[in-house]
Amino acid sequence: MYSEVVRDHFFNPQNFVSEAPKDYNGLGLVGSPACGDMMKVWLKVDPKTEKVKEFKWQTFGCASAIASTSMLSVMVTENGGLTIEAALKIRPQDILERLSGLPDRKVHCSVLGDKALQAAINDYFRRTSQQSRMKAEGSRVIDKVVGVTDKDIEQAVLAGARTLHELQEKTKVGTGEPNCLSEAEELLRFYLEKHEIY
Repeated sequence: MYSEVVRDHFFNPQNFVSEAPKDYNGLGLVGSPACGDMMKVWLKVDPKTEKVKEFKWQTFGCASAIASTSMLSVMVTENGGLTIEAALKIRPQDILERLSGLPDRKVHCSVLGDKALQAAINDYFRRTSQQSRMKAEGSRVIDKVVGVTDKDIEQAVLAGARTLHELQEKTKVGTGEPNCLSEAEELLRFYLEKHEIY
């Protein structure tokens, strides 16, 4: 069912971290622990060469998601690291090819890595005042009843929300759909880290 390469990256994941690294300049988060796979990526980009020197990650998900992220981290950092532009050209099918394929029902797992990398590179552009180079990301609805998106949560953090209670006061997240509170809290922590608010 799984190739030898997939099994190796699952049992011996490359560049995985159990704790968030302190030295990075790009951070990306995609997925949701509430619905399954979630991925967090930290990049260290050399500002002079724009090469990705480090790609650290955490994934909450299945064997395919773990193997896909591990392989992506290798692809981006091997041979001295890809430039940002080259890294942005990596597609899910490139990851699948390096893994010698995944079962059809697991192909979506390779898409998460692609999106997390994009989000982390956008964060690098934001941190280095290169907003014009950022690629637009679609908003994801967190509370479908009251229409709160991940972007609304980020704005609330920038406007002063530090706790889940403060986030709910500003956005009403969870009042329509209480099941989304764990995801809202995860996003709150992510945006506090992203914007270096401690």
